Amino acid sequence: MSSTLFRTKRVEQSIQDTEEPEHALRKSLSALDLTVFGVGVVIGTGIFVLTGTAAKNTAGPAVALSFVVAGVVCALAALCYAEFASTVPVAGSAYTFSYASLGEFPAWIIGWDLVLELALGTAVVAVGWSGYIHSLLDNAGWHLPEALSGRDGAHGFGFDILAAALVLVLTAILVLGMKLSARVTSVVVAIKVAVVLVVIVAGAFFIKGDNYKPFIPKSQAVEAGGSLKAPLIQLMFGWAPSNFGVMGIFTAASVVFFAFIGFDVVATAAEETRNPKRDVPRGILGSLVICTTLYVAVAIVVTGMQKYSSLSIDAPLADAFKATGHPWFAGLISFGAAIGLTTVCMILLLGQARVFFAMSRDGLLPRFFSHVHPRFRTPYRPTILLGVIIAIVSGFTSLSELAELVNIGTLFAFIVVAIGVIILRRSRPDLPRSFRTPLVPALPIASVLASLWLMLNLPAETWLRFAIWMAIGFAVYFFYGRTHSRLGMQQAAEAGKLATPPTGNAS
Repeated sequence: MSSTLFRTKRVEQSIQDTEEPEHALRKSLSALDLTVFGVGVVIGTGIFVLTGTAAKNTAGPAVALSFVVAGVVCALAALCYAEFASTVPVAGSAYTFSYASLGEFPAWIIGWDLVLELALGTAVVAVGWSGYIHSLLDNAGWHLPEALSGRDGAHGFGFDILAAALVLVLTAILVLGMKLSARVTSVVVAIKVAVVLVVIVAGAFFIKGDNYKPFIPKSQAVEAGGSLKAPLIQLMFGWAPSNFGVMGIFTAASVVFFAFIGFDVVATAAEETRNPKRDVPRGILGSLVICTTLYVAVAIVVTGMQKYSSLSIDAPLADAFKATGHPWFAGLISFGAAIGLTTVCMILLLGQARVFFAMSRDGLLPRFFSHVHPRFRTPYRPTILLGVIIAIVSGFTSLSELAELVNIGTLFAFIVVAIGVIILRRSRPDLPRSFRTPLVPALPIASVLASLWLMLNLPAETWLRFAIWMAIGFAVYFFYGRTHSRLGMQQAAEAGKLATPPTGNAS
């Protein structure tokens, strides 16, 4: 049993599978395309919302340092992702990397985890996008019926028609081809980065030095939350969390970490990149550096414009400009947020379809979903299936309480990839690596510890939901995936040939 659970798929076999005509994706992306994808998926809700939440409740003006901490955690993981993506340039990201290093069952677990992470991420962002559009429509005097405004806006039945429509339109764009997706993303990313830069430059003129005092507010003890609402580390070790102070910076980092989710999606497009061994590491690291810089700058500006204790939670940037007597910028920020969330949805949906496609190509999910479109060379079947499901989910559900699942899923993937780098270095030192993670094994170990620390700061109920999803995944694997695995079938066939005695007349 254990030998089948931890059977690994050779890197050479993974690359060979990408060359089968009916399962081969079109290679059309450059390093710039990947960087744009990374910026496109990371710059979203976080920069427009989480800055105020973390500053007001947890870190004060030092929230800028929280973004740095979260960025460092992501950077440690990014260096590990970059080595894997340059060594195993195959769709599937952490799933594919795990299959090559840890084995089939760990790969299934991480793939199942990524399906949940990216699906919930897409749905949550689609609902957030809908909220900004509703706000812009209300400002223009246009109002949708309550029944089409989602559950939060309806007294009875409610369906968020805008969120569902966004997902379906983006699904169609992804089916039509990666290059079209890259072009759409480039235009949208240019717009939203321009809006962010306007916020930074304009807001800098309204900064007041007194708003930074104290930069690190005095620590405040937090009352123990009710059971599962409390952070897991508190329930396990009796650790008493606190807001503000030095520890508040790290607590806030686990909150604003959501703002960085998505850079790892760049690795899922490795198979569709013209020169993945060079361009994927550049895309991953380049997008992370750009986004961290923008996040820190926005955090410094918004906490300088308005006292952290007065920041709003729902729209901190927009309300900070209103507080300084410049409401026009509020409309610009809402427009930038709505535009920005469009690409976040599209790239999360892209990443999920690629993970699903890779798992299907390996036989762990039905092979029906591993065929590419004969004209567009995109994984159209899983893209359409997942797009429709997510459109329905985002239409009926706000998913606000499930947002933490996206965090825990991503951090879990970071841990698996970091461990995989260490294992693959030892098991396959002969593999060509155009990018090598520095300071192995020290840096991957640091990545594991940093990710685990942020996971422990998440509520216990998030861990419970995550465990339930994993239990469902175990059942699917043991009842379907293990018996339909292509790797397992190939190994069984080879063993059968070896066990068959040679034919011929005895002498």
